[in-house]
Amino acid sequence: MEPKYKRVLLKISGEALAGENGTGIDGAMTKKVAEEIRQLVDLGVQTAVVVGGGNFWRGRTSTDMTRATGDYIGMLATVMNSLALQDALLTAGVRAKVQTALVIREVAEPYIWRKAMKELDDGDVVIFGGGIGEPHFSTDTAAALRAVDIGADMLLLAKNIDAVYSADPAVDPNAERYSHLCMKEVFDRGLKVMDLTAATICMENNMKIQVFGLAEENSLVRAVCGETIGTLIE
Repeated sequence: MEPKYKRVLLKISGEALAGENGTGIDGAMTKKVAEEIRQLVDLGVQTAVVVGGGNFWRGRTSTDMTRATGDYIGMLATVMNSLALQDALLTAGVRAKVQTALVIREVAEPYIWRKAMKELDDGDVVIFGGGIGEPHFSTDTAAALRAVDIGADMLLLAKNIDAVYSADPAVDPNAERYSHLCMKEVFDRGLKVMDLTAATICMENNMKIQVFGLAEENSLVRAVCGETIGTLIE
């Protein structure tokens, strides 16, 4: 298969690394994700990754906790997931670096744009942890910003659902499945693809988005090679 895109940013949820457990890190699932990323690298696709932290932390669990504190805990959760994915990639024979918006020098490099660009050019997978380093922003926003920063050709949103729907298909069996959308339609129809800030960043920078199910066979390779899979937003 011939890749359609030279450089992509993959956004995956923390829950994706948890597998059927729903929480924590499932070794088999993390290995599967690493193997799919390895296939992209083997095709010569420069690959960056942003991982969520929902398998460890989602929002504030206490009404007594400030929003900023809860968000910083979430950022640390994304760093844990980034390190786990890096380890799985290294085990699979893929060079991988973790850069974090929060400075944790003992385990990761700080986010430095030029260094990230060089590592991508050298064929390393670069995993961006710690969100954008500031509270009040989601990992969707981090993914959109980093995709624009590195000049990605495509933002890949790997979800637990296979496409964008007009409603939750698990709740509404008549929900419409979309194969192609423009960003204006996402806004006008109130579709829950990503948060408003992330969607705005993508729209203002003409960033293409491919939404697809991570569980589908060879989904990453198929998406990067331009196969009709999930929902294309442009």
